[in-house]
Amino acid sequence: MQFKIPGRKSQKLTDEELVSEFSLTGNLETLGELYSGYMHLVYGVCLKYLKDKDESKDAVMQIFEKLVTEIPRQEIGNFRSWLYVVTKNHCLMKLRSMKSEKERFSEWMNDPLVFMENGNSLHPIDGDGSAIEADLADCIKKLKNEQGECIRLFYYESKCYNDIAASLNIDEKKVKSHLQNAKRNLKICLEEKNAGQ
Repeated sequence: MQFKIPGRKSQKLTDEELVSEFSLTGNLETLGELYSGYMHLVYGVCLKYLKDKDESKDAVMQIFEKLVTEIPRQEIGNFRSWLYVVTKNHCLMKLRSMKSEKERFSEWMNDPLVFMENGNSLHPIDGDGSAIEADLADCIKKLKNEQGECIRLFYYESKCYNDIAASLNIDEKKVKSHLQNAKRNLKICLEEKNAGQ
C-alpha cells in the first residue's frame, strides 16, 4: 500500500505545499506523496473504529478516493488534523450504514431516553417487532414537522447532524435540540400507547 512518486527529486515538500500543489494540478502522484505519509495512521484509526483488518484496508483506499474531490473544495490549515476528522467521520458513517434498520431500531429501543422501563424488561415487542414499529411510526407522525424530519433523517437515513442541518437549512444546535425533544415526545407517546393496551 505504498505510493511511489517517479521523477520527484530529493526535495521534500511540506504537507501544505503538497495540498496546494494537488489543489492546483489535480496530480494524483502529488496526492499519493501526501497521503503515503499518513496511510499507517489512517489504517490505525480505521482499525480502531471498524475492528476489521480487511474493512480497514478498504477504508484506507476509499478515503484516498474521497480526498481527490474533498481537498480542492476545502480550506485545510493542518492536513494531519483534517485527515483525522475525515477518517473518523468516514468510519462512523460506514458503521452506521452497516447496521440494518432493525439493528438501529434495536439500539434505539435500548436508549433509556426513548423507551421506558416496563417491569423487568423494556417495552414489550410482539414477534418481529411489527407492533412497536407501528406504534413508533404513528408517534413519529404526531411530532412537529422539524422534529419528525430530524428523527427520520438521523435514524432511518443515517444522516449526521451536519447533513441534517444542511438539508433542513437550520443550525446544527437546532438539529440536536429537535432530536432531543423528539425522543422525549416519542417516549411520552409510546408510554401512553402502552398504558392504553
